[in-house]
Amino acid sequence: MENSSRELVFVLNGLNETKTKRQIFFGLSILAYVFTIFVNLTLILTIVLEKILHEPMFIFLCNLCVNSICGSTSFYPKLLIDLLSDSHVISYTACIIQIFGICTYLFCESTNLSVMAYDRYVAICKPLEYHSIMTPRRVGMLLQITWFLTFIETIVSILLIVRLPLCGSRINKLYCFEWDVVKLSCIDNTLNNVFDFVIMVFHIFQFQIIIISYVLIIRTCVRSQAERNKFMETCLPHLIIMGILVASATLDFMSARLTSDTSLQPLRNSLSIMYLIVPPILNPVIYGLKLKQLRRIVWKRFNSKITALK
Repeated sequence: MENSSRELVFVLNGLNETKTKRQIFFGLSILAYVFTIFVNLTLILTIVLEKILHEPMFIFLCNLCVNSICGSTSFYPKLLIDLLSDSHVISYTACIIQIFGICTYLFCESTNLSVMAYDRYVAICKPLEYHSIMTPRRVGMLLQITWFLTFIETIVSILLIVRLPLCGSRINKLYCFEWDVVKLSCIDNTLNNVFDFVIMVFHIFQFQIIIISYVLIIRTCVRSQAERNKFMETCLPHLIIMGILVASATLDFMSARLTSDTSLQPLRNSLSIMYLIVPPILNPVIYGLKLKQLRRIVWKRFNSKITALK
C-alpha cells in the first residue's frame, strides 16, 4: 500500500445516507450550482464593465465572487456525478486536485473577508483619509497578498499530504478534504497536525482583526444616522457571511477530529457542505441587494437585456 498511494482509489461514504432521495438531491444540487455561477458571474461582469464600480469595496467583492466560483466548481461537479452513480469513488490525483480547490477557496475567503473588514474600517472610521489610504496601488497589493498567502497555505498543505504513504481508502465525507486523507496515513502525521495548528492560529488572528475592526466601526456608527445606514448597507452582509463561514468551518473541523460515530454522518455532511454552498450563493445575493449603487446597475443591465430580447 505504501508504494501505491498514487494509484489508490478513494471511496467516499458521505452519500450512503441519501440513496432513497438521490434524484431530489441531484435536482437541488444542480439548481444551486447553476444559480451560484449565474449570480457570481453577473456581479463580476457588472463590476468589471462599469467604471463607476471600480472602487476598492467592489473590487474586493469581485475577488470574493471569483473565489466563490472556484470553490463551487471544486465541489459541485464531483457531487453531481456521484449522485447519478452507484459507486462513489475518486482517484488519488482527482482527490488532491479537489483538496487544492477547496483549500484555496477557504483560505482565500477568510483572507479576503479580513481585507474587506479593513476597507470598511477605513471607509467609516477615517472617511477623509479613505482615498489617500486605499489607493489603486494599495488595493492591488492587498489582492496580491490575499492570493499569495492563499497559494502558500494551500501548496504547503498539499505537499505535506502527498508525502504520506496511505493505508486506507475510505473517506467519510461527500468530497476529499485534507484531514480526511491525512487520517489514512501509514506513518506519523505530526508535521501535518503542526501545520494545521499554525494555519488555524493564523486564521484566528484574521478573525480577531475582523472583530476589532467592527468594534471600532460600531463605535463610530453610534454617533450618526448616516454612518449607521452605511454600516447596515456595507458591513452587515459581511458579518453574516463571516459568521456562517466561521461557524460551519469550525464545527466541521471539530466533528472530523473529535468523533468517528457513523450515526452523526448526516450532521457531518451538513456541516461540511455549509461553507461550500451558503457563502458562494449569499455573497452576490446579499451584497447585490444591500448595495444600492450595485443593485441599480444590475437591474438596469438586466432590464435592458429583457427589452432587447423582446
